[in-house]
Amino acid sequence: MIDIKQRKAGIVLVVVSAIVFSSAGVFTNGVSTDAWGIIFWRGVAAAAFTLTYLMLRGALLAEIRAFNKPAFFVTLMMAAGTAAFIPAFKLSNVANVALIYAAAPFIAAGLSWVFIKELPTTRVIFASLAALFGVFIIVSSSFGGSQLKGDFLALFMTLMMSGTMVVYRKFPSTTAALPAALSSIVLLPFALAFGDPLVVQSHELPILIAFGLVFAVASVTLSEGARRLPSAETALLSTLEMPLAPVLAFLILSEVPTSFAILGGAIIFLAVVWSQRLSAKH
Repeated sequence: MIDIKQRKAGIVLVVVSAIVFSSAGVFTNGVSTDAWGIIFWRGVAAAAFTLTYLMLRGALLAEIRAFNKPAFFVTLMMAAGTAAFIPAFKLSNVANVALIYAAAPFIAAGLSWVFIKELPTTRVIFASLAALFGVFIIVSSSFGGSQLKGDFLALFMTLMMSGTMVVYRKFPSTTAALPAALSSIVLLPFALAFGDPLVVQSHELPILIAFGLVFAVASVTLSEGARRLPSAETALLSTLEMPLAPVLAFLILSEVPTSFAILGGAIIFLAVVWSQRLSAKH
């Protein structure tokens, strides 16, 4: 029996996460700091904000006690995804990274079928196919480009985020906030080893700290939403980031999306809205 209130809350949380995540490309490409520097300062800020939030709520000890094997795997997947996500923006463009993330419904659906035997509904399958068509339209305008490495990193990030959605669906009691904070902390020594994050322009530091706050909010809302919805549907709702990210990049960074990106993004957005309108009738 589907809990209608939980389902509605899950939809709202995942949509909020997608909207917030859509700003990641602007934060990343809006500064001259390299990828490891961004990962370091974003991580410090995100972990500090999340842990402070837990302490103010008096929930930190409960989160620590609830930290189990699924939470451990979520932490590792979120850390790996972040390590790929940030350099993907530096090596590719905002539209490409965002559109590749639109493959999440198919990856999440496949992982759910393999690991938790959860088949997506016909509605989600058709909406996902529509989203895939939108992706193909956008990609067709960038064949033969020199952004292959960034695109592969974006694909790896999509795999990791889809994996976390499946874990939360299979183990809905898995804690959400602490893994998000720990995934940021795990990357700090790697950033120090492979980059030089302590050398950063002072005027960019507030931007990186703000990015940390945004990332903390997006990670926790995605995790909380994923535990309330089927994995494929969580991933499908998350593709709302795909048309929003290029719009923000255009408004703030003057990155002009192609006509293919606009058309494909519109198809994906309509697929998400259509799937949710049908859900409301059931």
